Amino acid sequence: MAPKPEILAAFEAAKGFMPADEGLALYEAAEAAASLGLPLLEVGTYCGRSTILLADAARAAGIMAVTVDHHRGSEEQQPGWEYHDPTVVDPDVGLMDTLPTFRRTLHAAGLEEHVIAMVGRSPRIAAVWNTPLGLVFIDGGHTDEHATADYEGWAPHVAPGGLLVIHDVFADPADGGQAPYRIYRRALDSGAFTEVSATRSLHVLRRVPGTAV
Repeated sequence: MAPKPEILAAFEAAKGFMPADEGLALYEAAEAAASLGLPLLEVGTYCGRSTILLADAARAAGIMAVTVDHHRGSEEQQPGWEYHDPTVVDPDVGLMDTLPTFRRTLHAAGLEEHVIAMVGRSPRIAAVWNTPLGLVFIDGGHTDEHATADYEGWAPHVAPGGLLVIHDVFADPADGGQAPYRIYRRALDSGAFTEVSATRSLHVLRRVPGTAV
C-alpha cells in the first residue's frame, strides 16, 4: 500500500536526498517488516526525509520507529563537499546540526510521537542495544569505516524474517562510492540474508531464520 497523500507531501517537502521511487520501496519494506511487531530502525537520519516513511508505517502497526544519528553530518556533507548545506550549520559552534531541522520535519508531518531519536555515534549506540528489530535501514556514513561499523553493529539485531535495507548500493564505481555495495555483498555472502528487492540503489534483504551474522 502506498503512503497517504499527506505523508508523500511531507516526504517531498522534507530536506534530504532520497528520491520518491526509493522512498516508496522503503515504505513497502517498512510495512512488511512492521508485521513482526518489532521496532523499525534507521542509521543515518539527516533531516528526517526517510524517517517520515518509517514512522508512518510504524504508526499504522502500533510500533515505534527509531533513528540513530549524531546529527553533525556525514563526510560528504561537511563544508567544501558536494552535499554541504550551510543552512544546517549551527552558527554558535560552527558545526552542522541537523537535529532541529529533523524535529521540525517530524512535527510538520504529525509523527513526533511515533519516533525515538537517538543522538550519538552509531557503533556506540549499537553496543548497548539489545532489542530485536523488524527492520534496519543503513544510510549513514559512506566510508568503509562507517558503513562496516553500521553493518557490524546493527545487522545482528535484525530479527529472523526481518529486513535489512541498504541505501546507495552501486555495483559500478562510476555511479557512486563502494562502501555500501561492499556491506551489501558481505550480507549476501554471509548466508544470513537473501535479497527481496532492489529499487535503483535501495536494496532490501531478508534475515534467514537460524543464521548468524
